[in-house]
Amino acid sequence: MTTKPKAKKFRIRRNAAPTQGAAAPAAESAGNDATPPPATERLRPRVVASGHEETEMTAAQPAGPSAETIRAARQPRSAAAAPQEAPARPAERSGEVSSAREVSSENDIDAIRREGLTGRQLRMARRVAQKHNLPATSDFDAVRLLRQQGIDPFQRSNMLELVVPNSNAEEQAGGRRERVQLPQTVPGDRETLPSTELSPAEEREQEITAIQRDIGRRRRKKSLLLMTRLLFFVLLPTAVVGWYFYVIATPMYATKSEFLILKADNTGGGMGLGSLLSGTQFATSQDSIAVQSYLQSKDAMLRLDRDEGFKGHFAQDWIDPIQRLPDSPTNEQAYKLYSRFVKIGFDPTEGVIRMEVIAAEPGVSADFASSLLSYAEERVNHLSEQKRSDQMRDAMKGFESAQEERRKAQEALVSLQQQGAILDPEGVIIALRGQINNIEVQLQQKQLELAALMDNPRPNKAKVEGAQGDVRRLEALLNRLNAKMVDASKGENSLAQLSVRIQMAQADLATRDMMLQSALQQVEQTRMEANRQVRYLTTSVQPVASEDPSYPRKFENTILAFLIFSGIYLLISLTASILREQVTS
Repeated sequence: MTTKPKAKKFRIRRNAAPTQGAAAPAAESAGNDATPPPATERLRPRVVASGHEETEMTAAQPAGPSAETIRAARQPRSAAAAPQEAPARPAERSGEVSSAREVSSENDIDAIRREGLTGRQLRMARRVAQKHNLPATSDFDAVRLLRQQGIDPFQRSNMLELVVPNSNAEEQAGGRRERVQLPQTVPGDRETLPSTELSPAEEREQEITAIQRDIGRRRRKKSLLLMTRLLFFVLLPTAVVGWYFYVIATPMYATKSEFLILKADNTGGGMGLGSLLSGTQFATSQDSIAVQSYLQSKDAMLRLDRDEGFKGHFAQDWIDPIQRLPDSPTNEQAYKLYSRFVKIGFDPTEGVIRMEVIAAEPGVSADFASSLLSYAEERVNHLSEQKRSDQMRDAMKGFESAQEERRKAQEALVSLQQQGAILDPEGVIIALRGQINNIEVQLQQKQLELAALMDNPRPNKAKVEGAQGDVRRLEALLNRLNAKMVDASKGENSLAQLSVRIQMAQADLATRDMMLQSALQQVEQTRMEANRQVRYLTTSVQPVASEDPSYPRKFENTILAFLIFSGIYLLISLTASILREQVTS
C-alpha cells in the first residue's frame, strides 16, 4: 500500500498596507541634525500550516531616512548658514526606502532567478523550506533561505521522509537543524599522524591487491610456459621446415601438357544410345580412363626407365637427400617417386587429360613428358586395334560357319536326288495321279457305252463284246497304275518318303542361304563399325621445357607446415587437458 505524501502549502498575503511618514523640515542652524521621520510599520506575510494554525509575523522596522534628508545631511555646513532672507521652499515628499537586508535579499532572489531553475527544482525547494519551517514568500525566496541555512535545496531524499505525521514535523525539523552540513574545522589538539594499525577495509583492500598480484603473476607464468611450448613444438619445427624449403631443397622443373582421345566420325548413321553419345566426351571416357591408368602404372615407369633413365636421373648426388633415390633403388621406391613427380588428371566434363612431369632439369622433364605421350598414343592404338580385330574375327568366323552349313545342306539334297535316280519324285507322283484320273474317266465312259448297248433288246453282239473288251483293258490298266502308285507311296524307298526328305533338304538349304546372307551383312557392318571405332590421340598442349623452377613452393609449404604443427599441438593439448581432468575428478 502506498501513501501519498502530504506537502505543506504556502498562502502568501500580498495586500500589505504600508504607512507613509513625512520628513521634518531642515533646522535653521547648521549644528542641528535632521529629525528622522516617524517609523512605518509593514505587515509581514502569514504562513498557514497544514494544521490550520496561523502564525502572524509582524515586524515593525524603522523606516530609513528619506532622500531629501540624506541630501540635506550631505550638504556642507556652510550651506546651512545661508542668509535667512531666502524664501522658504515647500517640504518635498519622501517615499519609503528599503533596508539593506531587503535590498540584498532582492539581489539574491534576482541572481537565483537568473540561474534558470526548473519548476520541479523550485517546488522541491519550497517543500524542503516548509519541512524546516522557513518563512519563504516565494519559491526563489525558499531557495535563498535554504542556502543561508546551509541546506542543499536540491538534495534527493527518500520519499518516505515526506510521509510523516504532523506531530513529528517539528522534531524532524529540529534534528535537521542540528545536523551539520557545512565543512568543519579540525581541532588542533588531535593527533593527525597516520596510524600503524589498519582498518578492516584497508586490510581487505590489501588482501584483494595481494590476490590480484598473485593472479597476475600466475597468468604471466602460464603465458610464458605457453609461449615456450609454442616455440619448441610449433615455431621451431616450422622454422626447420622453412629452412629446408628455402635453403636445402633442390629446385624442380615442371612440364605441363594436355591431350585428348578422339573418335572417328560416324558416317554410317547408326541409331541407338551409341549414336547419341558419339561426338561427346562420354564416347571416349573409358579409353581416357584406361590411358590415365596406364600412364600411372608401374609398367609405364619401367618403360620410361628403360628408354630415358628415370632412376638414374633421380639418383644423382646433387639432389637433396629427401628427393633423391638411393644408389640401387628398387622398383617400389622408384614407383613411389614416380607417383609424386608424374601427375595425371582426367577432366570428365571436357574429356581432356592433363599431365605434369617434374624433374630436376627442364630438358629432362620435357623428354619424360614426350615419351609418356608416345606411350599413351601407342596404348590408344593398341586398345582400338584389338577391339576392331576382335569384332572382325567374330564376324568372319560366323560367316565361315554359315558357308560350311550351306555346303552341307547342298550335299544332302544332291545325295537324296541321286539315291532314287529321280530328280523330282513329287513330279512323278503327280504324273501317276494324272494318269489314274484319266483312265478312270475313260473307264466310266466305256461302262456307260456298255450299259447303253445292253439296254437294247437285241444288242449288236460285236459292239457289246468290243465295249466289254475296252472295259476290261481299262480296268487292268487302272489296277496297274494303282499298284504302281501304292508301291511309290509305301516303304522306306517310296517316292513319298523320298519327296519329303528332298523337301526338308531344300528347306534346310534355303535356311542356310539366308544365314549365309545375314553373316555376309554382319561382316560388312562389323567392318564399318570397326572403322568408326578408330581412336586418335590429339595433343592440344605440347610439352615445353620451363625456365624457372616450379617446386618447391616455399612460402605455401612453410605455412602448411605451421598449420599442421599447430593442429598437432592443439590436439595433444586438448587430449592432455581431458586426461588431466578425468584423473583429478
